Amino acid sequence: MKLLWLKIMALTIFPLVVYCSKQGIQPEDQRTNLETKQRLGSERQIYSTKEKNSTQEKVKLKAVSDEKFGFQLIKKRKITRIPFEFQANLVIVPVKVNNSDTLRFILDTGVSSIILTDANIVKQQHMKFIRNVSIAGVGEGNNIEAGIVLENTITMGDMIGYRQNLVVIKDDVLKLSEFVGRPIHGIIGYEIFNRFAVTIDFSTNELILQNPESYKYKPNKGERFPITIEENKPYLSTIELVNDNQNLPLKVILDTGAGHAISLDANQKNSIPMPEKIVKAQLGRGLSGIINGNLGRIPMLKIGKFEIKNLVASFPDSASYRIRGIDITERQGNIGCEFLRRFKVTFNYRDQYIVLKPINRRMKEPFEHNMSGIELMARGEDYHEFMVDRVIENSPAELAGLQQGDRVIFINNKSSKDVTISEIYKIFQKGEGKPINLMVKRGNEIFFTTVNLRRLI
Repeated sequence: MKLLWLKIMALTIFPLVVYCSKQGIQPEDQRTNLETKQRLGSERQIYSTKEKNSTQEKVKLKAVSDEKFGFQLIKKRKITRIPFEFQANLVIVPVKVNNSDTLRFILDTGVSSIILTDANIVKQQHMKFIRNVSIAGVGEGNNIEAGIVLENTITMGDMIGYRQNLVVIKDDVLKLSEFVGRPIHGIIGYEIFNRFAVTIDFSTNELILQNPESYKYKPNKGERFPITIEENKPYLSTIELVNDNQNLPLKVILDTGAGHAISLDANQKNSIPMPEKIVKAQLGRGLSGIINGNLGRIPMLKIGKFEIKNLVASFPDSASYRIRGIDITERQGNIGCEFLRRFKVTFNYRDQYIVLKPINRRMKEPFEHNMSGIELMARGEDYHEFMVDRVIENSPAELAGLQQGDRVIFINNKSSKDVTISEIYKIFQKGEGKPINLMVKRGNEIFFTTVNLRRLI
C-alpha cells in the first residue's frame, strides 16, 4: 500500500507520502489570529465614540458574544455523531464552508490551521485574500504560495465554527484527490481536537464530538494513556519498540492524517535499528521534491497491554527533512491510521490523554504492503481512470511489463468504473502468489497481463 504523507506542520496523508512544512506560514497565522481578536475586542464595545460625545445620537453596536466565536455544538448539544468516509486509510469528514455545498476534508491531528486545498472554493464563495504567505516544503525546489482568508463559518454535522481563518493553497500541487480517489477540498484538525473530546470509531465509521466537561472516562471504554500537546500536536511516550528482547522507548506523534502504520526516524541520536530486510522506496514527494527512504518490518510495538506484531514501517531519509527549523530528533516518528484503525480511539486534549479500545476483528488482521509493485493515480472526472504513476524495480508489476503512463481499464474482470483506488490497493495487499489479471491501455494499444503478487518486504 503506497503512502501519502502530506506534511504541513505534522500533517501526514495516505497513500503516497507528501511532505510540506507550515513553518513558513505559522508567524503569519499567529498575526492573523491576533488581528481577529483585536477586531472582536473593538466590536464588543457597547457604545461608539459618537455615543460618548452625544447623548442625542446613541448608536449601539451589536456585541459579538463568545458564543459566536470558535467551535460549538448547535442547540446546546453535549454530544453529536458525524459519519465519515474511510478511504485510502484516511478519515474524510463532511464540511461546509460558509454557504458551500458539502465538501470533503481530511481529519488530521497534525494541522494547526484549517487548510483549503481546492482554491476554486474561494472563487465560488467570493472570498478575499488578506495576504499571501510562502509555504516551505521538504525536498529540492521552491516554496509554494498560499493565501489567508479571514472570518469564515465552518459546519460539520451539528458542529459549527464561527469566524475561522483559512489557509488556501492556490495551486493543486498536492493532488490529494488523485491519491484518495475522491474529491478532497481541504484539511481540518487542531481546532476540532482542542475544542472537543473526539472519538474516532473505526468500527462504525463515526466521529463522535463531545464537550470535554461532559466526557467521563470509564475503564470499559478502553485503556487510557497520557499524551502531551506540543505545538498543537498530540505526542505519545508510553510506547516501546521491541527488538531482539530489547525495549526501546519511543516518543511519537499520533497522526490521523497518516495512512501508514508507523514511520520511524532512524538516525544516530534515536538509535532506532534499521531492519535487515528493507526495500528502497520513493516514499513520496514533497512540495519541493522527492522523498526517498526505506520500507521494512519491525517485530513489535508495545503500548500498555497491547502488543502489535510484525508491522510495516517506513524510514524516510534524513536528507528529506530539508526545512529550516525542523528538528526530527525531538521525537522518533509517528503513528498513523493503519495502526489506529485497529482501535476505537478517543482524544481528550483538555485532560491530555487518549483511550484505545481494540476492535477484535481488526487486531487479527496482518500488516501488509502493496505486493504488486505498482503505484496508481486516480484521474478523470469521477476518479476512475487509474494511471500507473510508478513501477518498482524487479517487482511483479515490472515483470508483468507495466510501465509508467499505462492506464488500467479492467482488473480481475471488473471495469475500472466499478472499483475505487482504495479497493484496488486492497486487492494488491491480499494473497501472496495470487494472480491479478489486468487489461491495460498504452497509447492506442490495449493488452492483457497478469501480475503475480509477491511480498516485497
